[in-house]
Amino acid sequence: QVRLLESGGGLVQTGGSLRLSCAASGRTSSSYAAGWFRQAPGKEREFVAAISWNGDTYYVDSVKGRFAISRDNAKNMVYLQMNSLKVEDSAIYYCAASRITTLVLASINYNYWGQGTQVTVSS
Repeated sequence: QVRLLESGGGLVQTGGSLRLSCAASGRTSSSYAAGWFRQAPGKEREFVAAISWNGDTYYVDSVKGRFAISRDNAKNMVYLQMNSLKVEDSAIYYCAASRITTLVLASINYNYWGQGTQVTVSS
């Protein structure tokens, strides 16, 4: 079992930045891919970014060039640096981990989920 805990969310103005962190604990000795998803009120959860065990990354088009996903395997941490934030980025952001080690884009292929952290971008 892997437990995930997100942090770093908050309220920021348009154009601002936030860095989300995801701490993995439990059975983290195995390799895993990770990703970030978000869910805004009244909308379905959507994929944001993914990172493979060896550091390959993939982003949804709407965040390319603004967000950066990274990981520190030694510390069992995954990060999401969010720059040039827009009002439409407001959502609850979830960290996820998969027993698959290559890039994982579909939520169904993630085995573990965090509780989420709220990001609110004001105009």
